[in-house]
This record gives sequence, C-alpha cells and structure tokens, in this order.
Amino acid sequence: MAEQSPPYWVLISVLFSSQPLTSGLAMTLHQVAYDLYRRGDSVQPVAGDLLTGKVHNLRKDVQMGAISGPAFEAEIETERGSGVVRFLLTRQGLEMMEAAPPEPPRPRYLN
Repeated sequence: MAEQSPPYWVLISVLFSSQPLTSGLAMTLHQVAYDLYRRGDSVQPVAGDLLTGKVHNLRKDVQMGAISGPAFEAEIETERGSGVVRFLLTRQGLEMMEAAPPEPPRPRYLN
C-alpha cells in the first residue's frame, strides 16, 4: 500500500496570498521551497500545469503563533492571473520530510 503524503497545511503555512490556493498549488510551492531549503539556494523557477513563476528563499525564519519555519515568497502566474504568495515551511513538515525515505533513484538510459 502506497504511503500518502501529509496534507499541505501540515507542510506549509501561508502568511499572505493574493490568490486563493488550491491544494495542488500549495503542494507545488512546498516542493520547490523544500528543494531550495535543502540546497540553500536563493531562487528557483517553477513551471507546470498549475502555475509558472519563481520561488524566493527569504533566508530567515518567521514565527506565527506556535508555527515557525523558514520563509519563502513566490511570484506566480496561474489561470486566475498573477499573484504573490508568502509562506513558511513548518518545522513539523520539515521533520516529516527529513524522516521520509529517500526517493528511489531514477533509471539511467544510455542512449
């Protein structure tokens, strides 16, 4: 039985969004931000069926009540237009991601 990923609200907490976020959009932003966090990079483009744009690692931790974590900002274009999303990766979500088994290696093709 395949293990389900946790719901997006456990992984990220949205501080501000000029557009309503769907769960798919939130999970896409989470994945890009998590990759930035792990690599320590500043910015990464994001593109897919749901959106295009950039995610910026703000390189600071923020706290909202009992929730804290590294902060990010995304400039996005969706079917609803352009927008800005400010969010943080929750400490609980980071711990869950670090405890998850690594993705299996992708097959290498020789051609």
